[in-house]
Amino acid sequence: MGAEGLAGLVGQEGAVRALSAAAAHPVHAYLLVGPPGTGKRAAALAFGARLLCPSGGEDGCGTCQRVLRGAHPDFVVLEREGPAITIGQARDAARMAAMGPMEARRKVIVVPDLHLAREAAPALLKTIEEPPPSTVFIALAEFVPPELATIASRCVQVEFRPLGEEELAGALMAEGASPEQARALARLSQGRLDRARLLAGDPEAVARREAWESVPSRLDGTGRTIAQLAKELLAMLERSAAPLLARQEAELAEVAAREAALVTTNGRPARGRPASRAAAKELEDQHRREQRRQRTEELRAGLAALAGAYRDRAVAGTLAVARAAEAVALVDRLSADLAYNPGELLALEALFVRLSRLGTGPLA
Repeated sequence: MGAEGLAGLVGQEGAVRALSAAAAHPVHAYLLVGPPGTGKRAAALAFGARLLCPSGGEDGCGTCQRVLRGAHPDFVVLEREGPAITIGQARDAARMAAMGPMEARRKVIVVPDLHLAREAAPALLKTIEEPPPSTVFIALAEFVPPELATIASRCVQVEFRPLGEEELAGALMAEGASPEQARALARLSQGRLDRARLLAGDPEAVARREAWESVPSRLDGTGRTIAQLAKELLAMLERSAAPLLARQEAELAEVAAREAALVTTNGRPARGRPASRAAAKELEDQHRREQRRQRTEELRAGLAALAGAYRDRAVAGTLAVARAAEAVALVDRLSADLAYNPGELLALEALFVRLSRLGTGPLA
């Protein structure tokens, strides 16, 4: 599984080579850096499986499958519970590292969203800098902010790149999409294969992008229009979660079926039932994180389309370059602020008020 999992990362040949080579003689910490949706989490799973597997992940053994299911005691994912990794979570990581492995030769601790560590950075630095020899850290980050430069310097960095439209379209066609659908989804997915796959089941994806692109021409300086625009876009945002929710329902049904199979014929629970319940709880927690992530990513995609609409107007000469640049800066600022969970409705309305002040009347 480990080898196949790494090899299955589309468009990340450099990262695959680096991690495959590292698996034989791992060091204490790795930092996988790249935009969201480029395969960092899947790579961390596959790499972790190879590090824990007694056969190097080459034979699809039970160890690898347990890592994939999140059921291996020596593979730990330190998920953040709020907008940032906390000092308490950093201390938890230190305690888990100090405990050592339970079954395998080493313990693997994955730290997603390292770029959001903020005040936890000093505590994480001490742990990552000098972990026990039996512990390997795998940190994931969209980028390396200045306050985390020291941590990054203590890790082997592996870069993940966004995919080009042709690469995305090719991968989607290999999975059964028509050439026309594959090209349309590739344009909407911002270099992300996971997003392209999700959008494949979203009939409103194109209309949603067009709605964001229409914002500059609809702003007329009135509060009524601003409120209406914000409500319309957030309603579309709510509906965009439908494909994800459908997939999650299927996953929960599969877990429920497995748990039902663990009940013996006399109605007594089998020995594996508590573990199954724990796996179901972990899956529910994972689903909530996926829902939050999907909502933020979809909102960012809409804001990217809005910024692109202003850039297009500048190129076409229908909007002064200076005004377009100011508009794009306002949009980009809100996109960056989404990491800190601002109130969506108020944030959008405030953005549209500022965009309206760049000029009166339609901006098309």
